[in-house]
Order: sequence, then C-alpha cells, then structure tokens
Amino acid sequence: MDSSTDTVTAFAPTQRQTASAPSQAVVKALSSESDMRQLLGIGWRQPHYQELLQTLPPVGFLEVHSENFFAEGGASLAVLMAAREHYPISLHGVGLSLGSACGLDPWHLDHLAALVERVDPLRVSDHASFARVAGLIGDPSRFVHASDLLPVPFNETSLNLMVAHVQQVQERLRRPILVENLSAYVGWEGDTLSEPEFFNQLCERSGCGLLLDVNNLFVNARNQGADKATAALQACAWIDALRPGLAGEIHLAGHAELPGIVIDDHGSRVSPEVWQVYAHALSRFGPVPSLIEWDTDVPELSVLLSEAELASRLMAARPAKSGSLA
Repeated sequence: MDSSTDTVTAFAPTQRQTASAPSQAVVKALSSESDMRQLLGIGWRQPHYQELLQTLPPVGFLEVHSENFFAEGGASLAVLMAAREHYPISLHGVGLSLGSACGLDPWHLDHLAALVERVDPLRVSDHASFARVAGLIGDPSRFVHASDLLPVPFNETSLNLMVAHVQQVQERLRRPILVENLSAYVGWEGDTLSEPEFFNQLCERSGCGLLLDVNNLFVNARNQGADKATAALQACAWIDALRPGLAGEIHLAGHAELPGIVIDDHGSRVSPEVWQVYAHALSRFGPVPSLIEWDTDVPELSVLLSEAELASRLMAARPAKSGSLA
C-alpha cells in the first residue's frame, strides 16, 4: 500500500468509552495488596467455567478469546454473560489480522463489534500480526486465513498499514483498543524501525494502547541466542525504549524451553526471569492491569489464582518511577 494514502486521525474516545479503564486517580489510590488485586486478572478457559462461577474467586477481571463467543447465542455466550454479572470482561482476539496487506475481514469485524456491544468489555485487544492473505489459490477475490499469528515487518509501510487498520477497528467499535507485541520465530529482512519504536509510533498515531506481553519479549530474546540472564536484560531494555503511558495491560505466561527453540506455549508457571521483567515494567510504568495466561496443559484454577496473587504482591511492592502512571 502506498504510504501517502495512509494518514489517519487519532481516535478520540469519549468519556463513556474510557470509564471502565483505571484512571490515574484510581491507580494512585491503590496502595495495598488487596487493592492491587483489582488490577489482576486471569485468562478464563473452558475447564474453569463451572468452578469459577460457583466459587467467584477475588480476581479483578476475566479475559476471554473474542472469537470463541462470536455465535449469536448458545451455551458459550450464556456462560460469558453469567460471568459478566460478577466480573469485568476483557476481550482478547487472535483473528483481526491487523497487519494484513489485503485488509481486514468484514465478517470478523462485524462479529467483534456485535460482541463488544453485548458485553461492554473492560478492554478489547488483538495482536500486531497478520494471518489473512488474498490470491494464494489463484483467485484475488478469495482469502486464506493462516491458523497462526505471523509477524509483520517493522518499517514505515507496515506501520502505515497497521495504523490505518487499528483506526478502522476503533472507529467501528467506538473505543480504543490495545495491540499486543508478538512472540515471533521468524523475522523480515530490511526492518527500518526497532520493535519498541514501531509500537511508540503506532500508539501515538492511532490512539491505541499497547498490550505488553513480557513473556513474548523474553521468548524472542532467547530465540535470538541470548541466555536466560541476558534475555531478561534485553527484555528490560525493550521496555525502557517505550514511551511512558502506552501500556494498557500486561500479559504474563509460561513458555517451553526445547532443544534449539523456546516456544510461547502458555503451558506452565511464569518463569523467574519473566517475573524479573514484569517487576521492571512495574517499576517503569507503575501499576498496570495484568493477566495470567494459561492455554495448554491447563492446571487447577487454584494455580492460576496463585500466579495472580504473586503478581499482585509484586505490584504492591514496586514503587513507580517518576513519569509513570502512579
């Protein structure tokens, strides 16, 4: 796409659209460990549907994958709305394909907009990735969707494209969204922007926020050849390159250390090094809504709650640096 045609105006949310997000005044008032739990959530997956609704554990919010609730009715949506009576809901998507050169999928955006209207979520997010391609099967009017989050180049053309798509989504949803940094196992030649600068500019130009996945930062550094200690330092340096105030949510998850590769599988407890990176992010940005993700080998609900409890203790213990939200 010609970058000269991609200039957009930043989306300005209304008071109603930002009312569910923690304001600076609210964040400043959070001083105790129990207060910090208000900012801690868990990824709510099917094995925990019944137990959570029966026990109503003290977590600040639940996050679900948007695409699992696109049906207009049925049991899944009924369960989600039952949870909505007790907890704020964050909608985290994997299918917007914000970096796809062929454009957004109208069907997907229509269903996301309908879900947002129904749920009135605390936050809406997706990834800085692409998965939608046109013309691979010989017909430019037909599209192929990859079952993966594929990385985008970090250059001006890619940035212009993603700004335009983020703006399109925000205008349709009538609210700002968060865009997550990716765990990527391949890259592109010819990048002209660092990844943090890509997000700095994306957020500034589109009005979106960053969903900062600290596990992804660590995984990427490990796959680029860094040992664990160095990978943690590189992830902290990545965070230091961000402009203050961009992070609207932080994701925490486990990963798998395999021979020759580290996989972001969300299948274990958060590693000590990733906790270190998380603590650094808190020291830089102050208290930020944070989430424990666990998608494979899903454990007992109590395990997720114990990880969230650890995050709340770290959040309560970390003083914010000057210039952060706190």
